[in-house]
Amino acid sequence: MAEARSIDDVVKLYGRDARQRLAPAFERSGVAYPPASVWLVALKEERRLELWAGGRDRRHIKDYDIQAASGEAGPKRSQGDLQVPEGLYRILWLNPASSYHLSMKVDYPNDFDRSRAHLDGRTNLGGDIFIHGRAVSIGCLAMGDPAIEELFVLAADAGVKNLRAVIAPHDLRVRRAALPPTPDPSWLAELYAILDEELRLFPR
Repeated sequence: MAEARSIDDVVKLYGRDARQRLAPAFERSGVAYPPASVWLVALKEERRLELWAGGRDRRHIKDYDIQAASGEAGPKRSQGDLQVPEGLYRILWLNPASSYHLSMKVDYPNDFDRSRAHLDGRTNLGGDIFIHGRAVSIGCLAMGDPAIEELFVLAADAGVKNLRAVIAPHDLRVRRAALPPTPDPSWLAELYAILDEELRLFPR
């Protein structure tokens, strides 16, 4: 069982080193720390999580390797399918006592997920999706411990309400999603159009 500790405990323990590791990337990008807004762009096929920050002007800060992400291309639809969700998400809260070192709760299922589940007649959507440490995944994004320490401290410094996450099957800025003649689920093209439009706001 993970030791009982608070967010403040974690920030005191890892904050100085995490901020020192983040500082050069923020300086190169010309973004003041802590930033007004933070975006995490997760690309499942590339196993890459891009950190972006700023205000209206979104700037690329740095990349992280995703250490583990179960499942394959396609959205999460049910409990136990081991899929990493795809869509536009918020970070709800930080877990300083995670079994996976540290973690950040993703708001799957969101309104889009629930509305499409209703259309499909699905009720058991699953949940408990996190961005966390370690290198094992059963539907979450496992970032390894040093990376999650940086992201956790950044989230605490910037404020969780200012974080957003974009999770895509692959980098749609490079290659559009190839859809079969009869997409499964039927709303897959709609989801990927939303993700394609969102990713245009993050030009590399």
